[in-house]
Amino acid sequence: MSAEQRIAELGITLPEPAKPRWAYAPCVRAGNLLFISGQIAIANGRPLHAGKLGDGVTVEQGAEAARGCAISALAVARAHLGTLDRIVRAVKLTVFVASSAGFGDQPTVADGASNLLRDVFGDAGIGARSAVGMAELPLGAPVEVEFIFEVRE
Repeated sequence: MSAEQRIAELGITLPEPAKPRWAYAPCVRAGNLLFISGQIAIANGRPLHAGKLGDGVTVEQGAEAARGCAISALAVARAHLGTLDRIVRAVKLTVFVASSAGFGDQPTVADGASNLLRDVFGDAGIGARSAVGMAELPLGAPVEVEFIFEVRE
């Protein structure tokens, strides 16, 4: 089953990619790699579950925000490539988690993004990954994720 078919089967509607608020490109292709700039999950014009993990934001809410980051990244990829079916595999995710002192469950939060990509691309959706705690993220977001995908012509 193709990635586009899986997205439809999962009932996911990809949003319009957000316009950059600052000086960066939403994505850059270099050879067969597509680099997606850091994505945050937005709901009703605001970051989904704004705040810090371990201080008002639960692990489940953080994972939901990470999933939203992956959905936003797929929207950027589709806008650039024309179809998600040109994605060969997820190469690398870097997951930034706004964390309070003592919070150490960043990998579980990151699974929200990884699991969504696995649901869409199967085993090819699981790539290398880093999940790190940060003091603050843009707009008060709890999670921001960068993506690197291998793509075909």
